[in-house]
Amino acid sequence: MAQVLIIDDDEIFSEMLSNMVERLGHKAARAFNLKDGLEMTSSGSFDVVFLDIKLPDGNGMDILPKIRESASSPEIIIITGFGDLNGAELAIKNGAWDYIQKASSLREMQLPLLRALEYRAEKTSKQPLVNLKLEGIIGNSPQMRASQNLIAQAAQNEANVLISGETGTGKELFALAIHNNSRRSDKSFVVVDCASLPQTLVESILFGHEKGAFTGADKPREGLIKQANGGTLFLDEVGELPVALQKNFLRVLQEHRFRPVGGEREIESDFRLISATNKDLNRMVENGQFREDLLFRIRTLTIDLPTLRERTEDIMELLSYYMTQLCERYGIGIKGYSKEYQEALMTYPWPGNVRELINAIERSISAAFDEPTLFPKHLPAEIRIRLKKSEMSQSSEPQSIKKEIPSKPLSPETLKDFRETAVAEAEKQYLKNLIDMTDHNIKEACRISGLSRPRLYALLKKFSLT
Repeated sequence: MAQVLIIDDDEIFSEMLSNMVERLGHKAARAFNLKDGLEMTSSGSFDVVFLDIKLPDGNGMDILPKIRESASSPEIIIITGFGDLNGAELAIKNGAWDYIQKASSLREMQLPLLRALEYRAEKTSKQPLVNLKLEGIIGNSPQMRASQNLIAQAAQNEANVLISGETGTGKELFALAIHNNSRRSDKSFVVVDCASLPQTLVESILFGHEKGAFTGADKPREGLIKQANGGTLFLDEVGELPVALQKNFLRVLQEHRFRPVGGEREIESDFRLISATNKDLNRMVENGQFREDLLFRIRTLTIDLPTLRERTEDIMELLSYYMTQLCERYGIGIKGYSKEYQEALMTYPWPGNVRELINAIERSISAAFDEPTLFPKHLPAEIRIRLKKSEMSQSSEPQSIKKEIPSKPLSPETLKDFRETAVAEAEKQYLKNLIDMTDHNIKEACRISGLSRPRLYALLKKFSLT
């Protein structure tokens, strides 16, 4: 018997879904807002969670990673009354099992539940994985844990892997981790930087050449594909692979055989392919810049790396790790850092991601050198300037568009009580604005707010609004 949680503020719909779950022989629990849903997943053990997107106290997508990181790590099925292609994409990228519109029949909702439970039963029956070798991959945020789980998945098989992510997110580190945890770990990990391949020598570099194949080829040369025999071939920035070469490489990928430049015989190479890109390869296919058949071959398994601004909770762990490494390299004692330095790191958006953070830490250490503590003044000038501009821009906002936060005297109430009071006040103000904006049209108010009619009436009654 499985445990299923339904997080949905529509009481009628959630009761129907609950009845369906119980008819299938499982137990169902219900929560009507994000707060209660999170508390239940953190304190209980659930196999599947049905999660609505529009809830009274926020967006369900915001807590999806937290639910996945709870102790029972349930499968999550998104349910929404407003179908959205971008929402579906975001849900799947964040690890949701499925994305279903409420307009679907209960029978259509039943199948994803059964499949999720079937998958979960198979997954939990497997032996736990050994500890992964994750040198240089730092962070325990939900996004990083999800990515690390994909490393384990990729390391167990020979499928071609495509790692996507912005510059500086650590694509090569992830590729190396897959290699180091695979059965090929004792063989070569060969890196090909497709962005720096010279047009005139690209075939020679990849496939190798025989003596006399072209002017200057005074001796035979083994190509990078052959060097990866038995190991892993990593194509970094694969979107930069010349279009003219993509057809030839596709055949190599299919046959694992190729002919060196000037050679008469084909040679073999048993390599595992991992590729990485910071470009939208689907759009490149549409524009004729990348072969669709090659894209299908290289992305059997995909890993989308999160940006640093999406996992700011990892910044202090990254600071500690690289502070130790860099200070040891410089032969100086580990430095401390001020609260203001920490706040600056947490506030800056890091367009260059982890690579930019490492550079900023190194430059800070170099600027401070003999000083024991890092302050914001030790950060690179371009970072300080951007932070200051952002600060000044926010302080110069017209008063009329700033959010008014009522000032209250300090009280000894608990954080939980304070939060509940603040949420209640925000809800009441929202409902007042909603009523005024719709001129008391309940149907229109339901459409805009995403609330069911019974739920809206209940909230109006709760706050004594007519």
